[in-house]
Amino acid sequence: MKFLAAYTLVPILCFAVQDLGSKYGGMDWLTYDYVAWPLMIAPVLMLVLFLRNRELIRNPRMGSNFSQTIKIVAVMYLFWNIIGAIGYSWLAVISVLCSLTILVADRQLKKQARA
Repeated sequence: MKFLAAYTLVPILCFAVQDLGSKYGGMDWLTYDYVAWPLMIAPVLMLVLFLRNRELIRNPRMGSNFSQTIKIVAVMYLFWNIIGAIGYSWLAVISVLCSLTILVADRQLKKQARA
């Protein structure tokens, strides 16, 4: 859960620093690249975290909080990376695919655990 929290909060903090620094701090060198790249890297790291902790998804008593949290964060990054793929870089498609993989694999692992 600590890694998931870090992967969720770091891009949000990067956005806050970029927005406040460029608007009020006179730091014009803070471009949207400082926001876009953490937003695109976080879903890839979340997919690695998801794959390493599949047993938390299979066992609902142990990992219900992890499963729910990673799905919510994956949907959030899916939304922002679709916008990033359209407006910033086609490389955001990799992050979109990682988010979709997390959502589909979570559902499949839960189905396998019930059977």
